[in-house]
Amino acid sequence: MTVRIGLVLPDVMGTYGDGGNALVLRQRLRMRGHDAEIVEITLADPVPDSLDIYTLGGAEDSAQRLATRHLQRYPGLQQAAAKGTPVLAICAAIQVLGQWYETSTGERVDGVGMIDVTTAPQEKRAIGEVTTAPAIAGLTAPLTGFENHRGGTKLGGDAAGLARVTRGVGNGVGDGLEGVVQGSVIGTYMHGPALARNPELADLLLCRALGVAELPPLPLPEVEQLRRERLRA
Repeated sequence: MTVRIGLVLPDVMGTYGDGGNALVLRQRLRMRGHDAEIVEITLADPVPDSLDIYTLGGAEDSAQRLATRHLQRYPGLQQAAAKGTPVLAICAAIQVLGQWYETSTGERVDGVGMIDVTTAPQEKRAIGEVTTAPAIAGLTAPLTGFENHRGGTKLGGDAAGLARVTRGVGNGVGDGLEGVVQGSVIGTYMHGPALARNPELADLLLCRALGVAELPPLPLPEVEQLRRERLRA
């Protein structure tokens, strides 16, 4: 079996190198003996609902609108998530998958509606290192990343936070939360890429994609060194 990793709209939702998350997933699978491939889904392609895991990255306002329209026209991502397929949404992708978001000019755009969040611009941009304590089962280690956004994302009743902020801004609405979890979707404002800096999160997504409780550990001292350096930064 080949595990197929959907890299969704890298042509418009890849501003901050978040496509690296798909590379991390593929490499961690291959190191454990699994066949894995990355399937790039661009604006020229319908979104299939048959892949094993999906990742989306960050973008600016104009690119967000393009991505939103494409996902509304081709609802394969929504259909896959409804079946329980894991989805990782980074930064602006949280806003695109939400109920609505406001652009920097105050235009309100209807989102895809996959997660119960709304986003509006805040006065001050959140930029810099962020660390958090995970708030969901399956994660125990601190999460670390680089945030760079002006959106304030408010969670509705159907959504929960991924983690609680210990340093940095997070979702930016004063509730102390970072990211969002709803159904099979995990969203975070962490760049870095997020999965390169947080291997436990990568493996949680892979466990869900493979339908297993745990994976064999990967002793990678250089990854742990990177984490220690970033947590000290």
